[in-house]
Amino acid sequence: MSIVAEAPNYLQVFSDGSVKRFAPEVAPTSEESSGGYKSKDVIIDPPKAITGRIFLPDIPGPCTSSLPVLVYFHGGGFCIGSTTWLGYHHFLGDFSVVSHSIVLSVDYRLAPEHRLPIAYDDCYSSLEWLCSQVSNEPWLKQADISRVFLSGDSAGGNIVHQVAIKAMRKETLRVKVKGLLLIHTFFGSEERTEKERADGATGYVAMNDMFWKLSIPDGSNRDYFGCNFKKQEVSEAEWREFPAVTVYVAGLDFLKERGVMYAKFFQRKEVKRMKLVETENKSHVFHVFHPKSEATCSLQRQMSEFMKNN
Repeated sequence: MSIVAEAPNYLQVFSDGSVKRFAPEVAPTSEESSGGYKSKDVIIDPPKAITGRIFLPDIPGPCTSSLPVLVYFHGGGFCIGSTTWLGYHHFLGDFSVVSHSIVLSVDYRLAPEHRLPIAYDDCYSSLEWLCSQVSNEPWLKQADISRVFLSGDSAGGNIVHQVAIKAMRKETLRVKVKGLLLIHTFFGSEERTEKERADGATGYVAMNDMFWKLSIPDGSNRDYFGCNFKKQEVSEAEWREFPAVTVYVAGLDFLKERGVMYAKFFQRKEVKRMKLVETENKSHVFHVFHPKSEATCSLQRQMSEFMKNN
């Protein structure tokens, strides 16, 4: 049995179809306040093993006001990652404090065992779960589902785009998505960007191609709608109905071009409120690898300000 695909220290896919994942340091939950917030895991869909982690900020005094909700989708090329990873736990817990919001971080099913569009469907189901549990789950009793924001990094940013479209089309969904925050988002296409052409078949291009090959449906290429957002079947009227969008890019990120392309595409589609924000001299998902850094704190403040203004 041989290894047919590998992300060193994270993932091995074998010739018989089996998959082995190597988790970095993970964080336990604590229903007692720590660092200004508490956290606990919830089951979103038992048969599908979709779970989530809720972060609730400390609220002094009587609980009288409602709080906005950030629903977050982790990155990892659709093949790795988890809300339990230490970096995500600290980033999102701290963000709940900074933004004074409830955070629901979603663990969706991963490729290649569960290829796209399964991740999109799983993450959309978290919005339906939120609707069904807002009156039952004690930690959601202050959740204002008329002020829900979607965010995610890398593949999670890609998922934000798809879930927003599904939510926009579902008239019976009680959740009101007020804004999208896409961080270092993971898109692609058969046509290479300038950096991808320069990199050739090595380094980041090879890794990105591997993740796309493992995650898109068999027989598809990088012009699959989930990879190439320009291939999405969305009407001009629907584009104009999109909620406010902010795209965050990092100056040293190999995927920066893709984020810039996405923002410019939306500007041409006349999305009402579109903003592109760059963090200079930082690499891909720096907030996960360095959740306590000043750059991460700045990102959290920017995201919090976006939520307050929308």
